[in-house]
Amino acid sequence: MQFQQSAATTGDSTGYLQVDVVSSQNNFPIQGASVTVSPEFSPDAPAYHLTTNSSGQTENLPLETPPLAYSLSPGNERPYSEYRLHVEAPGFKPVDISGTEVLPDSTSIQNVRLEPSDDDTPMNRNIVIPDHTLYGQYPPKIAENEVKPVTDTGEIVLSRVVVPEIVIVHDGTPSNSSAPNYYVPYRDYIKNVASSEIYATWPQASIVANVLAIMSFTLNRVYTEWYRGQGYDFTITSSTAFDHKWIYGRNIYESISVVVDEIFDNYLSRPNVKQPILTQYCDGKQVTCSGWMTQWGSCALGEQGYSPIEILRYYYGESIYINTADQISGIPISWPGYELTIGSSGDKVRHVQEQLDTIATVYSAIPRIAQDGVYGPGTQAAVSAFQSIFGLPQTGVIDFATWNKISHIYVGITRIAELN
Repeated sequence: MQFQQSAATTGDSTGYLQVDVVSSQNNFPIQGASVTVSPEFSPDAPAYHLTTNSSGQTENLPLETPPLAYSLSPGNERPYSEYRLHVEAPGFKPVDISGTEVLPDSTSIQNVRLEPSDDDTPMNRNIVIPDHTLYGQYPPKIAENEVKPVTDTGEIVLSRVVVPEIVIVHDGTPSNSSAPNYYVPYRDYIKNVASSEIYATWPQASIVANVLAIMSFTLNRVYTEWYRGQGYDFTITSSTAFDHKWIYGRNIYESISVVVDEIFDNYLSRPNVKQPILTQYCDGKQVTCSGWMTQWGSCALGEQGYSPIEILRYYYGESIYINTADQISGIPISWPGYELTIGSSGDKVRHVQEQLDTIATVYSAIPRIAQDGVYGPGTQAAVSAFQSIFGLPQTGVIDFATWNKISHIYVGITRIAELN
């Protein structure tokens, strides 16, 4: 990696950018990809030149950002800086990205999928990331009932709450038949929406509360087959008037990603209501919404020390509670319900060793391990390396988030055709 100076010496605050580059063909990391980063609004400023490692990742690049205070309370100043990226690698088509957002004291992760040069599939190679919803102008949510009557959508297909492997995102309003559909892994969808609709600089409790609201809303659409019941071929839209803002190709934030990985099987319930609650919200600055959570209000409550459930009950009432999905799709073997660490043994250990060793054939920074069902130092080292690459706390212990992340990555590189 090569860059001339740290933004810590040139700007008000500093944020960080990491670029992750994989092949669109198989999700394998691309080593040696060239990444050029330049300020969006300062074309004459010096560019930063980086190169991806064996995991397809650049080092964290420190970049100038506006002051932290801009992102902690509503105002007219844009609280993030924007950067342009040019990414290329031998044997692949180059990609240009405009509008990658970097917040102060936060790590922004820009995922990039490069198409092989001989791939004739038409695809937009110039990605433009629009304004964040808390800064730009977007249509307000059209109010709906938080619980869907069966008569509104016909027969409810699902008999229990299941976290889907993918959601089909219609990138436009429901009636816009020319808008494309994208097949997006569920967790990636939630991370994208949360990164589009809240700021990663907010208190942890505020981030968790908003992620829970986003997941519950999404799982309501999944559970009720809301759009399919109306004859559409997608799960959810990217329109803020109907659903949440999902942005093709946008960056996500590490702090939001960690929260989603830890709680992605949760949603919000009310007593005697089987379906996840359609937890609607508004920003509380440009739009007001009685009876819904306001995003800026949730930030303020988090700063006052409210817990996630206290924030949610402040807006949605005391009866709301956090529930857990009955099933997670796309996970070969479910989480055992306890952590695996040094001294653990058995089939669960052997299963995760097999998945880790398969992943290590692609991500060479992860050491290869024996699949003997014994959690020894070698397995611990492989787990720690995996956690480092995929943005999880480096504990060397397989907890819920790590178990499911290993399964998610394993499925991604062994069943890529199904995910696409």
